[in-house]
Amino acid sequence: MITAGDFRNGMTIEMDNKVYQVIEFQHVKPGKGAAFVRTKLKDIKGGGVTETSFRPTEKFPAARIDRKDMQYLYNDGELYNFMDVETYDQVALTADQIGDALKFVKENEVVKMLSHNGSIFSVEPPMFVELQITDTEPGFKGDTATGATKPATVETGAVVYVPLFVENGETIKIDTRTGEYLSRV
Repeated sequence: MITAGDFRNGMTIEMDNKVYQVIEFQHVKPGKGAAFVRTKLKDIKGGGVTETSFRPTEKFPAARIDRKDMQYLYNDGELYNFMDVETYDQVALTADQIGDALKFVKENEVVKMLSHNGSIFSVEPPMFVELQITDTEPGFKGDTATGATKPATVETGAVVYVPLFVENGETIKIDTRTGEYLSRV
């Protein structure tokens, strides 16, 4: 059990038959009245964020989130198929369960599956990926405004904004959390 006074960013708790992650918390001690904890909680299955206040002595059960490495195999049109790298068991997820988590992930790459009580609720791509550019406009000489970017389509179909000097066929490194170009490889 976790008391509200012990909340930290990133903790997961169970409340009202849902699993929440503490995004932000603040201990408030007003001059008049009892102290309380103001929090922002994210429903990790539904995705919604709520702001709630608790007494510091309120207790909640800790939610255990399992992270497992799985290899992304292929998409057969409706389902995305994954394989457990240890047991070789296969799992198929729908596009609704995946969201846009795989927009920077190629087939055969390893991702993390997040589950609670055996039900998978999220897919976490690797933090950085290296992808080849399939389509972008050429950069023109003299077109060198500071920080100028152009759209480029990578091999997974996602669009990333890259500097003007990057050309078709080059491999670039992308931060999957923000979708930003980091460097050429």
